[in-house]
Amino acid sequence: MEIALDKSTETNASLTIKLTKEDYQPEVTKKLKEYSKRASIKGFRPGHVPASLIQKMYGKSVLVEEINNLLSKTVSNYIRENKLQVVGDPLPDRDKADQIDWDSQSDFEFVYNLGMASDFDVDFASLPAVSSFTIEAGDKELEETIDNLRNQFHSHEHVEEAAEGDMLYGELKQLGGEGANEEGYVPFETKTALPLKQVAPDALAQFIGLKKNESITFDIQQAFPDDKARAHATGLKAEEAAALSGEFTFTIDDVTRNVPAEINEEFFEKVFGTKDAVENEEQFREKVTEIIKSNYNRETSTLLRYDIEKALLENIEINLPDAFLKDWLLITNEGKITPEEIDQQYDAFTRSVKLQLIKNKIADQNEIKVEFADVLEATKGLVREQFGFYADNEQVNQSVDRIAQNYLMDEKADNYTKMFNRVFDDKVMALIESKISVEPQTITIDEFKERAQNIQPVQA
Repeated sequence: MEIALDKSTETNASLTIKLTKEDYQPEVTKKLKEYSKRASIKGFRPGHVPASLIQKMYGKSVLVEEINNLLSKTVSNYIRENKLQVVGDPLPDRDKADQIDWDSQSDFEFVYNLGMASDFDVDFASLPAVSSFTIEAGDKELEETIDNLRNQFHSHEHVEEAAEGDMLYGELKQLGGEGANEEGYVPFETKTALPLKQVAPDALAQFIGLKKNESITFDIQQAFPDDKARAHATGLKAEEAAALSGEFTFTIDDVTRNVPAEINEEFFEKVFGTKDAVENEEQFREKVTEIIKSNYNRETSTLLRYDIEKALLENIEINLPDAFLKDWLLITNEGKITPEEIDQQYDAFTRSVKLQLIKNKIADQNEIKVEFADVLEATKGLVREQFGFYADNEQVNQSVDRIAQNYLMDEKADNYTKMFNRVFDDKVMALIESKISVEPQTITIDEFKERAQNIQPVQA
């Protein structure tokens, strides 16, 4: 086997691979013998099919398959061993491939076109300083959070007169609508609940002040213009509710109102999922403040990550094979995307490619590794956030561990790979943050929102 790399430009190269019979024939012979043992052909006993017949029936397909396998391994190994900064996938030269005579040739030559990133260095000292923000968690944020929690864990009370945000229970009947005058038409009616928070603002006034046993007539599309809200009000599927029109009457059986939860032990348990989290309101407020700060830290970490990535991209020059990458994107997407769409998305794509190249080089130079324990621990943290497992006791910890393990074992969703990449990225970003100049600043939540507005981090 002969392998030769020819760089035509800084970012474009071709890889030529020459194969002789000695390179592929042993595997081809081995595979044909396996076929001979398994083949079931009329007129021959199993395992006694002549080699000449097996060769005639399967020889070419086995040859093509084994050479393709050999080429794939050879190209991958060459790129890895020579540490080529290849972007996209190697593209075979189709014109040369089409000239191959698989029936008569024994020596083969294959050419792959490679797109490569230009060489670059990562000099942390040359990167500009970035700001690391700390958001003030004041009394205003604490009270707003507690109010939201009280509303989230609300109770219900029965009231005599409807007000904005109440729930009306009763019987809904259709008076008109499309098809009302047709023979066999059956008007819609049901026992249901009407959430006043979903009623259109310009129709809400007619519902306010209603009492038990009173009735109201309204146009259902005016009162509930949104199909989903209409489906909620009628109990129908969205597509069925969309067809409802005309006037309806609603006779009220009951009116209920959400009442914010009282600040007591029952409330503490609902918020934190355990009786042991806090013992009194003072501890509750301290715990909520910690959670607010933790949430703010995630927000500011996202902004810091964006600023670091921006600094990397703006201060490290990397050239890419633009024409090659556009062709590669067009080929690999198999007609699902047009050249015009590629042009529109190309800048965002190349930013992502460059950023990943930079992170990979940093990880390689600093021997950053990701172990299973790292992935599992990160997944546990994700589970705690999503399910609100704030308590730290054996029962909760066992539940978190079980959910995390099951999540990572879901091969169809490829969850382990996703979490692995997330942990890898976090480790690289943490190292970068430790190497560059980071200037701490304290700001209010409003100042932070203004600064972070419209920022979309680069997706690597």
